[in-house]
Amino acid sequence: MTKKNLCLLLAFVMILAMFAGCSKPAEPAPGPGEEEETPVEPEAPKYSFGMVTDVGGIGDKSFNDSAWAGIEKAGKELDVEPKLLQSTKQDDYPPNLGNMAQSVDLTLAVGFLFEDAMNTSADQYPDKLFGLIDEVVDKPNVMSVTFKEHEGSFLVGVIAGLTTKSNVIGFVGGMDFPVINRFEAGFVAGVKSANPKAKVLINYTGAFDDPDKGKEVALTQFQQKADVIFHASGACGIGVIQAADEKDFWAIGVDMDQSAESTKNKVLCSMVKRVDTATYTVIMSYVDNDFKGGADKALELGLKEEGVGYSDGGKNVSAALAAETDKYKAAINDGTLVVPATREELKDFKPFEIK
Repeated sequence: MTKKNLCLLLAFVMILAMFAGCSKPAEPAPGPGEEEETPVEPEAPKYSFGMVTDVGGIGDKSFNDSAWAGIEKAGKELDVEPKLLQSTKQDDYPPNLGNMAQSVDLTLAVGFLFEDAMNTSADQYPDKLFGLIDEVVDKPNVMSVTFKEHEGSFLVGVIAGLTTKSNVIGFVGGMDFPVINRFEAGFVAGVKSANPKAKVLINYTGAFDDPDKGKEVALTQFQQKADVIFHASGACGIGVIQAADEKDFWAIGVDMDQSAESTKNKVLCSMVKRVDTATYTVIMSYVDNDFKGGADKALELGLKEEGVGYSDGGKNVSAALAAETDKYKAAINDGTLVVPATREELKDFKPFEIK
């Protein structure tokens, strides 16, 4: 072998050694009785849930936002990203429920107008779970949660009755349905109990998603000397609060503490309806394998269950006024005072006097 060939051979051997050093050593073959290891796949989320809004949608600073807050809370605790579908009209309810049910195990719908769509969807997807807020559907796979809105509304009625200077108070409802009638009946009963001389103006916007309409109705009531106006009208209430800022009267918010919606601190208080508690409760019942489907297991949350009440984020309710209101609250909780929930019951209601 020539000297040149010997050098080429040595160089080739060195290159082979370099590649051998960089290569990954072969995995030893499984021994007798041993099984090959299977790569571990990422674990899929254990729970899945989502919400379908009513026409008010996210951003109403009221009902839908409160419901979504409860769902987000559950999502953070469970490390789950909840899904959301927004409805812009009632015709969206059936397809939105169906689409959500196909992608998650638990579908929550917020609003009494979902009743028909929920009945249909529960039958179409019997292997899926549903939660309904503000209405009861008698299906084994639907957990329903309602509220005693009249009890919380009674308390803000007391506050309104003891605050008014003109003895004219307004109520602005959304759509004229039994749920909103409960707000109306309880509020009027509270006003009349605290201030029998006060007059309550009652108007409905016919919608839950029109702030301009809410403002228009509130301004009309203000022109009739209303100096305290309570709304139960979803996003329409944003307009009621805007009117309060412009004309310097008191507004009473609903569902969530709405004091931050006023630029001039004109939200006297808010009738808090814990929709966030309702959605969170449904999710946790599903997680804990304690899902309560069917009408006979529907939940109803009132003052005693801390499902309704009032908030004073603007610090506009004095200590004396709060103490007086607490007396009525105690009477409701111990059964001494039964708050009317309908217009018919309101007709027979006699103003309640604190002894």
